[in-house]
Amino acid sequence: MDNLNNYIRFIQEAEGLKCITRTAWTTTGRRESTAEHSWRLALLAGLLLPAYPGLDARRVLMLCLIHDLGEVYEGDISAALRPDQNEKERQERAAIKRAAALLPETAGQELCKLWEEYNACVTPEARLVKALDKAETILQHNQGANPHEFDYAFNLEYGKKYFEHDPLLQKLRALLDEQTRKRVLEQKQ
Repeated sequence: MDNLNNYIRFIQEAEGLKCITRTAWTTTGRRESTAEHSWRLALLAGLLLPAYPGLDARRVLMLCLIHDLGEVYEGDISAALRPDQNEKERQERAAIKRAAALLPETAGQELCKLWEEYNACVTPEARLVKALDKAETILQHNQGANPHEFDYAFNLEYGKKYFEHDPLLQKLRALLDEQTRKRVLEQKQ
């Protein structure tokens, strides 16, 4: 493996994800970083991978780790704000290309291909990661010490279509929705 300096520079750039906060709060009330979200997504995927023996485990984990990499330049835009998806995709694609340019050419091309795979959500690996990305977000929303006005009901529809293709993901979604309904009731009291 040549060009270790390129990899070091890329990892230094990716460190910025530790500084990007999301519209999710930890159990202590601190805003979650994009890096923390991506790490917990990878952990969740790694734990569930035995249920998916036909999937490429390395690709699944890489998709988890890079799916929000573009936020290092653009920041996190909450899905609750309903951003223009075409503009968001354009910005994210440009950001991924910018990050990939720090890597040796082959590694940079692989990074871009992985992000495109995730974004297209066509492969079994990408569909799993897309659903688990939504699941991890909902889990954090339900678990976190959120502001009083937090919109838990948003979770009940958030990313629902990504869970429909798989029985295990459907069960996971049912559990998450049950947790969300409890949070909605708690909030009303």
